[in-house]
Amino acid sequence: MANRFKNALKFSLNREDSSLDLRNIKYLPRWAVLLIDISLVLISSILTVLIIVDLTPNYYTILDFPAKILIGVLVHVFYFFIFKTYAGIIRYSSNIDALKLLLATTCAFLTLILINYVTFFIIGEKIYLIGGLLINLWIAFSLLFMFRLGVKQVYEFFKLAHKNEVLVRAVILGADANAISIAGALDIEHPKRFKIVGFLTKKKHHKSIRILDKPVINYKDTLHKQVKALNASAIILSENDFTSEEKFAIVENCLENDIKVYNAPIVSYYEDEEKPIAQQVKTLQIEDLLEREPIKLDKENKAAQLTGKTILVTGAAGSIGSEIVRQVAYYNPKKLLLLDQAETPLHNLQLEVESKFPGLNYKAIICDVGNQRRLELMFQNQNVDVVYHAAAYKHVPLMEGNPHEAVFVNINGTKNLADLAVKYNVGHFVMVSTDKAVNPSNVMGASKRAAELYVQSLFHQQSLIKDNPTKFITTRFGNVLGSNGSVVPLFRKQIEKGGPITITHPDIIRYFMTIPEACQLVLEAGTMGKGGEIFVFDMGEPVKIMDLAIKMIKLAGYIPNKHIKIKITGLRPGEKLYEELLTKESKTLPTHHKKIMIGVDKMRDYEEVNQKITTIIKSANKLKNDIVVAELKNLIPEFISNNSTYEKLDKISENAE
Repeated sequence: MANRFKNALKFSLNREDSSLDLRNIKYLPRWAVLLIDISLVLISSILTVLIIVDLTPNYYTILDFPAKILIGVLVHVFYFFIFKTYAGIIRYSSNIDALKLLLATTCAFLTLILINYVTFFIIGEKIYLIGGLLINLWIAFSLLFMFRLGVKQVYEFFKLAHKNEVLVRAVILGADANAISIAGALDIEHPKRFKIVGFLTKKKHHKSIRILDKPVINYKDTLHKQVKALNASAIILSENDFTSEEKFAIVENCLENDIKVYNAPIVSYYEDEEKPIAQQVKTLQIEDLLEREPIKLDKENKAAQLTGKTILVTGAAGSIGSEIVRQVAYYNPKKLLLLDQAETPLHNLQLEVESKFPGLNYKAIICDVGNQRRLELMFQNQNVDVVYHAAAYKHVPLMEGNPHEAVFVNINGTKNLADLAVKYNVGHFVMVSTDKAVNPSNVMGASKRAAELYVQSLFHQQSLIKDNPTKFITTRFGNVLGSNGSVVPLFRKQIEKGGPITITHPDIIRYFMTIPEACQLVLEAGTMGKGGEIFVFDMGEPVKIMDLAIKMIKLAGYIPNKHIKIKITGLRPGEKLYEELLTKESKTLPTHHKKIMIGVDKMRDYEEVNQKITTIIKSANKLKNDIVVAELKNLIPEFISNNSTYEKLDKISENAE
């Protein structure tokens, strides 16, 4: 304990100028704070005695002054323990700490009055003058409060006055509770990065209003002039009232006028209690500028399906699979099975799970979903309740050149898992699909559409013969921001290298969502699905990839086509200009969430689908690309190849008709 006290009082020497940095004084241990508080109460008692003796010679003599002081100090110590006034870090004292002090000293005052009158009724004489107790209450609270206030102010002074610290003068966009919380967090963080000089808000305020002793200015279109007027060089986005369009207009205004832009979390959404909120204020990323508002789903309704259940996640080491693992782990499943054929990524996920979820019962399984015997052994040994099937090959050009591999994993792998789920009475089977499965123009999309057809027809087939069939549910969404191999990480790397950014076509557009959003959809679908549905998100307006590239270049502080070139490379094999979430023949049904729809397709006969998929798998084993693709087109008539060598198969089909 002595060593800890020494460490608590240790000063940090600056290597360059040997100056003292009082901000690096470690916080006092609880026992040291308690000793200081007791000393202050003792001082207040002595001062009270001196005042009483000076004011009047008439005081009670049943006990001498040392005994009276001892009783008063012991009573105060008792209430210090009751209210834990010594437990807080002094330099972070707040109104709650002041309230605790007031309650402790007031309760001590009332207790001493009670002792006073009990003594009077027993022996006919009081111990303390009531006026003396009031004086002691005032002095004791004042000393205790001033001690904490003094430490806090001294710490703040040295924190701000450190001469080697260069602070970014910033304005917070917003003046709501979230903005104030962020400002307060930034003000006490150490080491300090920002000096908040004001607030900008859309709401009309009186010109003289101040928050945290900083001016509040009404936001105008000439934002950069208002920021410069406050001698600031950065803006922190914190208010949730701005739309995506307004936010991007603000960002463009700032970047064009050499103003840095940072993004702060919405405190009500903040979940990482171990990491200070101030550390979540980061440079704005393209993910923060989606052309729609991020989708939030209720997390509680998933507990019944996940808590205490055995959950299998295939493709667990991938971008989507690993996020599903993280989200499922919070629901305390009975067991979490992590299945993937990629050794190193699965090992990395295993290390992350052990670090973040030390109490989680999990098992990492190296397995290819095409290995039916290995999968069956796992289902035999594990009583699986829910399957989240995210294992798939997803890169369009690669699958266009290797269609048999798309069949082995995306089609045969899904068939293996689906058949075993039925055989071993799995409750829910949720498959991750893609918008590329709609009117597919490439092998990858066609293989995912084939997998969709199989699980849908299998559900309807078994629902005719079983009372409680496995519920097969499909989730379909667009591109995922930040996923492995996706456009955003690619552009980011190209910008870091100095360009050029490569785009296949100037008019190409895509739907986008974040990885957490995509995985929320997967979990939500597993909860609301009754079987056989395809769930899709209302993903807002699609994003033009050219606009995305320009935004990312500007966010990095460069001028498009001046500092970073944009190069058009031409459409890749199987790629089309736009993606769809539903076919023209599909109908949509609403759900309890306005952003989630159910796509209703014409149901295919299981025997027909199963027979054709079996034929596709047999052709893939022969490694004849044209035959594999031809069989896929036989199963999926809407599969029309685009910018691909397989376009000749469509021409042959047209001529045959």
